[in-house]
Amino acid sequence: MGFQHIGCAHAIIPAGIWARGQGVVLSSQIERVTKELRRRVLAAELVPGDRIREVQFAAELGVSRTPLRLALGQLAAEGLLERLPTRGFRVRPFSLDDVTLAIDVRGTLEGMAARLVAEAGPSPELLATLDACVAEGRDILAAATHADDGLDTSRWAAMNVRFHDALVHAAGNPALVSAVGHIAKNPMAAPGALGTSGVQPLVELAFLQRAQFDHEDLVRALIDGESSRAESLMREHARRSRDNKRVLVQALQQRGDTPGDAP
Repeated sequence: MGFQHIGCAHAIIPAGIWARGQGVVLSSQIERVTKELRRRVLAAELVPGDRIREVQFAAELGVSRTPLRLALGQLAAEGLLERLPTRGFRVRPFSLDDVTLAIDVRGTLEGMAARLVAEAGPSPELLATLDACVAEGRDILAAATHADDGLDTSRWAAMNVRFHDALVHAAGNPALVSAVGHIAKNPMAAPGALGTSGVQPLVELAFLQRAQFDHEDLVRALIDGESSRAESLMREHARRSRDNKRVLVQALQQRGDTPGDAP
């Protein structure tokens, strides 16, 4: 069976569903369910140890089990949920300090990768991938400022994963790739785990606009062979990601009205 990738960084939809014209609807459902469950976890409405029961949550969220399962897989990839040996998922225990420490380490490792790539010179293949990601980032942000649908965070997350993964693999250091992969398993530490919930759309948009500038600056530093600058840019990029996630999560936890999904 073939599969079609969707906006979520890790979710895929069986190609047969797309052939029947149902892919767009299912993709929208996965995005909505992922965002709402992420909001509940980050707002501590779902606490560590809580089991996600498919029948209950599918009914609550008004979807079938297929989009729910794909959304749960995405949240597991973000480190917010963990798979149970007996099937199903439960909320992982974590604190904002855990997130901070993991992202700090990721920034150090990605900074090392950027330095190595700049010293060796980026390959045409790497530059093509990074340039494509930068162009897609511009498109996503432009659409968010001219559309009523808001920011397509799932599409951004998928692009962000491609950008960061390409850079790390281009460093040519298997131990570095392994270390980054290990860190990415921590809650909210991976490039695809944005911490967005749709509750503060203007704040989230501003954060991603700054991240876009970082990506563009990094590509220029790599092309110019500025290894120290490239390393500093990636470490600062990670630091901003760390601080942004803390701001978003703390603001969400402080809201007393526990809102639903916002545009």
